[in-house]
Amino acid sequence: MTSKETAGPAARRRILSPVLLSLLATLLLTTVGCFPRVKLMPDAGDPLKAYTLEGEGKEKVALININGVISDAAHENFMTGKTPSLLQEVIAQLQMAEADPAVKALVLKINSPGGAITASDILYQKILRYKRKTGAPVVAAMMDVAASGGYYVALPADRIIAHPTTLTGSVGVIFMTPKVQGLMDKIGLDVDVRTSGRNKDMGSPFRDTTEEEAALFASLIRYYGDRFMSLVEHHRGNRGLAADEVATARIFPAAEALRVGLIDQVGYLEEALAAAKQLAGLPENARVIAYRRTAYPNDTIYNTLSTRLGEDGPSLINIDLLDFLPAGSAGFYYLWRP
Repeated sequence: MTSKETAGPAARRRILSPVLLSLLATLLLTTVGCFPRVKLMPDAGDPLKAYTLEGEGKEKVALININGVISDAAHENFMTGKTPSLLQEVIAQLQMAEADPAVKALVLKINSPGGAITASDILYQKILRYKRKTGAPVVAAMMDVAASGGYYVALPADRIIAHPTTLTGSVGVIFMTPKVQGLMDKIGLDVDVRTSGRNKDMGSPFRDTTEEEAALFASLIRYYGDRFMSLVEHHRGNRGLAADEVATARIFPAAEALRVGLIDQVGYLEEALAAAKQLAGLPENARVIAYRRTAYPNDTIYNTLSTRLGEDGPSLINIDLLDFLPAGSAGFYYLWRP
């Protein structure tokens, strides 16, 4: 056979057989779990790394996104399975910024309607701790919405800047519990509940709330609401806070939020970064970094993802509150739920 001639069928079979055997062996080993998993794309299991978004020099401003419903619950993702909660992601990035002495300022880019009371309070405390431990200035930059818990976590900031179209405020607590007894009556279904005390099943979806329970719930709502308002007065009391108006728990557009003392400035994200640099005494072209699990071509300060497949909290326009508030659950939330 000359160099231009092709191999016959038998020769092709001999050539392909080792390849086919290798593929079959790989498939078998993968099926029984004895072959290491090959990662085709970065996912939530990859470590966070600092990536430069703009600027230069050794000293840095860290940009951290607080995007979505504030919760300690992991997210389900079709491609990657469970991904870290918003609380876990933000705290991990705060720890990385704290451990890097070159990080001289922090900008929190907030786009959140709030969320769980405890998760919001933990995040508030972690940001406060970061400030106290590092002495670095913190600036909050509000995007679409920074309401209720989304405003709560902005309170430690040295300066709060809201986009001209931001909605913020909703300084208060909401208690939500489903009620299904009407539906159960229609379909002839009943639930037998026995308790050791008359208030043990407070908030049960299977019966009406008693007057005593309503009073108890009202006291809890006052407690959580007063705690939130007291923190607002602590952080904003000397900045022209219109406490009586804010305590109604209404939301405010940016210009009104400035009037009642909830924010310091109406501006854009670039102005928040400039404010952080100015507070830290950094040059205008100081480096701005973000924490990601993968590099992005043409990355900018408006990218909210930390990995290609994404583990962001739900976007503001598509918040899946059914996942956050599962059927049959009840609870108190620092959450604006329009």
